Amino acid sequence: MAAKALLTALIFLPLLACQKPQAVASAPAQSAQPAWVLAHPEYHAHKDCIFCKIVAGVAPSKKVYEDDRVVAFWDIAPRAPIHILVIPKQHIRSLDELEQLPVATRAALLDACFKVAKEFHLTERGFRVIANTGADANQTVPHLHFHVVGGERLLEDPITIPGKASAPR
Repeated sequence: MAAKALLTALIFLPLLACQKPQAVASAPAQSAQPAWVLAHPEYHAHKDCIFCKIVAGVAPSKKVYEDDRVVAFWDIAPRAPIHILVIPKQHIRSLDELEQLPVATRAALLDACFKVAKEFHLTERGFRVIANTGADANQTVPHLHFHVVGGERLLEDPITIPGKASAPR
């Protein structure tokens, strides 16, 4: 009986050797990026950017407006009764990189600023839209954002205070 099994194995062995080898299952490659970053590559999200996390829904925020290009939410450290941030879903550092945004997204940012101001009745008495760009302007989050502020008479700033201009560099 053992001889018959050996004979059968010898007959089929050349046939098995000609078969295509099967791939060995391996663990999936670990990505250095979290899944929420990879979910929308068109946003160029940065895994350590709090605003990118808000866009992805993995960080909390109190959203007041969202469309396919921008998100608007309450600032966590408001400087006025109404203080809302408007950001593009696509990550760019600041206005210095504005050319990297599609023209439609640039328009959507400005449109969202107006819609937010109108929704919170800021257009009746006045409001500001502010974009801090770089260290000298005290930009604290390196993701383009506009502050829509109002709801009270706003304090004067370097633009509205006469005689506060500094000499050109």
